[in-house]
Amino acid sequence: MIITPLLVIFLLIVFVLLFLFLNTVDKRKWLSGLISLVLTPIVFFFMFYPFLNIISSYHHQKYFNSEAWIENPALRYEMIDNTIKSDTLIGFSKDKVTALLGKAEWLTWDKTKDVHYNNKWNYGLGIEPGAFTDQRECVEITFKDNKVISLTPYQEDLTYENEKE
Repeated sequence: MIITPLLVIFLLIVFVLLFLFLNTVDKRKWLSGLISLVLTPIVFFFMFYPFLNIISSYHHQKYFNSEAWIENPALRYEMIDNTIKSDTLIGFSKDKVTALLGKAEWLTWDKTKDVHYNNKWNYGLGIEPGAFTDQRECVEITFKDNKVISLTPYQEDLTYENEKE
């Protein structure tokens, strides 16, 4: 485990809260301090840290990997930030994109012509972990002259088949 300033601050916060709570149960400060010292790591790693992970939206960032993209569609959100930042797909042809990412999952709808727009491909990236996540991540890949010119991430509301509209 790497000891960081944030870890030390959080441990101190948990210790102080435990000490204040135990001080209301028993007025002997040395006993409250000793019990707080022993309980701090247990409370931190089994209560505070899991709660922090539930409410935060942190997720691991990974480099683009074509195999992982195709095999684990639910974890694509881990790769997309690096893919966009590094311009990994910019300039690739539609054939190359199909080879790397697989067939487009859906095409953008062109409302003016009332047809699918073949130069805007969309892929689902999965759902970022978190307690309050109500949207799934997606990316739109735009082509011009058969070459990728941009990748645009966006969120789409989660809907379920049994939901009534």
